[in-house]
Amino acid sequence: MGAWGSGAFDNDDSGDWLDQLQESSDTSVLAEALDNVVSCDEDCLEVPDASYAVAAAEVVAALKGHPPAEFDEIAQEWVDANASLDVSDLVSTAVEALQRVRTDSELKELWDESVDSAKWYAVLDDITRRLGVRAARR
Repeated sequence: MGAWGSGAFDNDDSGDWLDQLQESSDTSVLAEALDNVVSCDEDCLEVPDASYAVAAAEVVAALKGHPPAEFDEIAQEWVDANASLDVSDLVSTAVEALQRVRTDSELKELWDESVDSAKWYAVLDDITRRLGVRAARR
């Protein structure tokens, strides 16, 4: 996992996903990232898809008017350019995807082996809270 921090955009996979987001002007890239996690039938969700979903959930929260204190510059530019998009139908999927990532994903397994796992769980809790939902505990 190419990660340098616990934030939603502090890894190589979310950077790759941001490239896709920049090319869009609707919610399709967000919905796809979230739906891939929610609909995944595999026993363990792989790191890239989990990372995409966390980043997408962060963008959904920002579009709802609740960005993080420190937001990726590229993501912020996209949110500013697309602020009129209605993401209300993506909120429950984003929350479900975050719950899946935090309980049943390869990304969770990697973070559980890290000394910074509490920070990562706090990021997921914060995104969930900003989506307007109380965060679940691990």
